[in-house]
Amino acid sequence: MNFPTDLKYTRDHEWIRVEGETAYAGITDYAQSELGEIVFVDITAEGETLAKESVFGTIEAVKTVSDLFMPVSGEVLAVNPELEDHPELINEDPYRAGWIIKVKPSDLSETDSLLSADAYQQLIG
Repeated sequence: MNFPTDLKYTRDHEWIRVEGETAYAGITDYAQSELGEIVFVDITAEGETLAKESVFGTIEAVKTVSDLFMPVSGEVLAVNPELEDHPELINEDPYRAGWIIKVKPSDLSETDSLLSADAYQQLIG
């Protein structure tokens, strides 16, 4: 299992990578492995400003559908266009090619309450 140290993690198995004034978010390697084969991603919040922990969409695997939660408050600037035709990118490369949304965080200090790679690894055992 992969836990990049340049990311912050939520207890709901999302990650966030801040790059200047924007951030990318997706689900963790652990989450994609638990879900199994991902077949569809439905993001309903593009262009919206949402609070931390709000639902921004759903992710559908062969056997289940799960909500996706905002790791920080902010505006959803974009959805990864590659996921429309290739949702399996989340299984193949959850931290890079499989990013789900691009966000403009409202308050970057919210990342201080997220988990480090070590803390997330301890959380999932």
